Amino acid sequence: MSALDGWRFCPICGEAIESAEDRAECGACGYVAYANAVPGAEAVCIDERGRVLLGRRANDPGKGLWDLPGGFLHEDELPLDGLLREVREETGLEIEPTDFLGFWLEPYDSRVVLCLAWTARVSGEGRAADDLVELRWFEPHDLPVPGELAFSHYPAVLSAAVDYRHEHA
Repeated sequence: MSALDGWRFCPICGEAIESAEDRAECGACGYVAYANAVPGAEAVCIDERGRVLLGRRANDPGKGLWDLPGGFLHEDELPLDGLLREVREETGLEIEPTDFLGFWLEPYDSRVVLCLAWTARVSGEGRAADDLVELRWFEPHDLPVPGELAFSHYPAVLSAAVDYRHEHA
């Protein structure tokens, strides 16, 4: 599935467009749109007791499931700046990113997100805000099973951060 699958008309001139594997092209005005991954940043927030912070999603996709704090980057935003902003918006907490865990591709609605993940130190309790309805601290051995996590790459992120084991899933 591509972000451009539903495109039939040029957003610039309104003429019919031709779709290729990774782009849509308008023969009338020359406009080309590419199906690129959308960048996002997320954190495995860990408190002084070694607990992991997750938030319950307010909206689809994944409404009601557990989510890592984070979100989409603005067009001109560096990944760590976006991470700090997103965590603050969703939890009210300030974080100190520590280790870069890696990157994952995640299907999200009709697009793909390039998810950049870090561990981060945090103190305080925080509060659910933005698109989260609940925050909860989990001991690493009590983290939700994969079916309770909002996105398919979360088990790998949590494994990289806190040795998440989910054989019981």
